[in-house]
Amino acid sequence: MNDILHDGGATLAYGALGIALMALGYLVVEVTTPGRLGHQIWTEGNRGAALLLAVKLLGTGAIVTTAIVTSDNDLSEGLVDTAVYGLLGIALMVVAFYLLDMITPGRLGATLVDGAAAVHPAGWVVAAADLAVAAIVAGAVS
Repeated sequence: MNDILHDGGATLAYGALGIALMALGYLVVEVTTPGRLGHQIWTEGNRGAALLLAVKLLGTGAIVTTAIVTSDNDLSEGLVDTAVYGLLGIALMVVAFYLLDMITPGRLGATLVDGAAAVHPAGWVVAAADLAVAAIVAGAVS
């Protein structure tokens, strides 16, 4: 019974940390793109904004999952490791975004959420960069 209680508590702790890191990922997309993200996605149906947010959340989730799976049985150390790797992953995704912004014409954030019915091709490039960065960080964790 103690194992179930301990594992349940660990699940809640890791879950709360993962949700907090995904919320930070949401804020990163909010800051790097013009306009209100929630309005663009849920009211305007902006597919570019939705793609950016979805990939950021998937990437963050992959990093957090890898950090959890590779953590030792020490819950507090595992939570610290998960937080550090999650923050590093988000920071590196931001760096990748701004590097792409520097080498592409116009403002990348504005291009990606311009409100067109289809996702701008640059959105797929940013999505691939986010997933690649997440995979690199997840690989570094293990």
